[in-house]
Amino acid sequence: MNYRIIFRIHAWILGFDAVFMLPALIISACTGDMPAVKGFAAGILISIAAAGFLAFVSRKAERRFFAREGLVATGLAWIVLSLAGALPFWISGRIPNFFDAFFEIVSGFTTTGASVVADVEALGKGLLYFRSFSHWVGGMGVLVFFLAIIPAGGKHDGYMLHILRAESPGPSVNKMVPKMRQTAGILYIMYCTLTVLDVLMLLVFGRMEVFDAFCIAFGTAGTGGFAVLNSGLSTYTPAAQDITTVFMLLFGVNFGLYYMMVMRQFKTALKDEELHAYFGIVALAVVCIALNIWHRMPEAMNLESTIRHSAFQVASIITTTGYSTVDFDLWPGFSKAILMCLMFVGASAGSTGGGIKVVRVTLLFKSIRRNAHQIFHPHEVRVIRMNGARVSEQTVTNVTSYLAAYVIIVIGSFLLIAADRGNFSLTTDFSAVMATFNNIGPGFDQVGATQNFSAFSNFSKVILSLDMLFGRLEIFPILALFSASTYRRT
Repeated sequence: MNYRIIFRIHAWILGFDAVFMLPALIISACTGDMPAVKGFAAGILISIAAAGFLAFVSRKAERRFFAREGLVATGLAWIVLSLAGALPFWISGRIPNFFDAFFEIVSGFTTTGASVVADVEALGKGLLYFRSFSHWVGGMGVLVFFLAIIPAGGKHDGYMLHILRAESPGPSVNKMVPKMRQTAGILYIMYCTLTVLDVLMLLVFGRMEVFDAFCIAFGTAGTGGFAVLNSGLSTYTPAAQDITTVFMLLFGVNFGLYYMMVMRQFKTALKDEELHAYFGIVALAVVCIALNIWHRMPEAMNLESTIRHSAFQVASIITTTGYSTVDFDLWPGFSKAILMCLMFVGASAGSTGGGIKVVRVTLLFKSIRRNAHQIFHPHEVRVIRMNGARVSEQTVTNVTSYLAAYVIIVIGSFLLIAADRGNFSLTTDFSAVMATFNNIGPGFDQVGATQNFSAFSNFSKVILSLDMLFGRLEIFPILALFSASTYRRT
């Protein structure tokens, strides 16, 4: 294990964290929020000091870097970044319990949007900005940002592909162009372009305030879900809600398809099977929920509002954003069951969304169909194809392994949460695990759209924080940290 190169990467990450806090520090100073100024100033100084120490330790780092270094660097980076990011909330006194502050910022960087804060407006604009911006950074990936900014140098420029594969969601990740740094740069150019377009649409057509537009766009881009008002998005104009619905769905699309469109490969992009499945699931879910709640709920007394709220919540849940315009926990059981199913499915691979991913679900169904066919035709060899191309058996095996690990971790987390506190319903405990593991945010019952996670014990919050990290990093980078074989000499 090349520890020094891992320390070098973490030195850069902590330096970036200090830079990320600067705009929030300025906002806090301009609004006269001195506790937040104190929190951010201390957070910046501690991050810089830690970065300087790691840079000194790693000053003679070799560039030997392989898959396991990529897994460890990725897993540790998100934990270290979250520990540093929790400092402003904790030191300012706005979230006096460090476990709560850690939970809040992990929820931010992993784009989960689950909160322990009952009165979010009391945090102040600086802290509200910082936690929304953490969505934006975490959406595309902290280390992808690192790759886009800092060149690797030397003859080993390509080794950072191990980091991109460890951090990016989906069954497999490949470079769009030969240079790794160019790939990361292309991803961020597309990401920034869509974010700016979202902000402009919210300002011009949604009639939002500038601060709100940026924070909501950051959460939409990262498919996060931290709102800046206690009422969520319910008090914004219908146009703002519709714009957010559209952009949530856009950020749930594989960014590789946007690259194809930029390269004018429109037919190839539009024929993508995952894209068809993704929007097909969305359309079916919207229709079913709209029919189920029409004339049953106060917010769905006419066709326009019924479709708007149904589409918004479907987009919010399947993309794992977690915004809400209504308390969907009051919806009929059938509608809530659909939303629960969407929690499992998630968005597209290569997007900023969480969940299992549509492509994995598609591959799983194709694998089941092939296995069922082979029961009756045992000597026939059939291959699984996506978009006309053969899917390797290794990829199919990886999907199966991922789903097995997914189920084991969900069940284990659910049992630990249920054993820790006996005063929550099974719906609350299970939906809390699903909402955090799939990076969604709100669950049902006592962690519903109008509730929060503050009632859980510190132990449960640690478990749920780990679930958020497991979900965002596709399980294995965090598992690698707990595996003895990761640190053995080879």
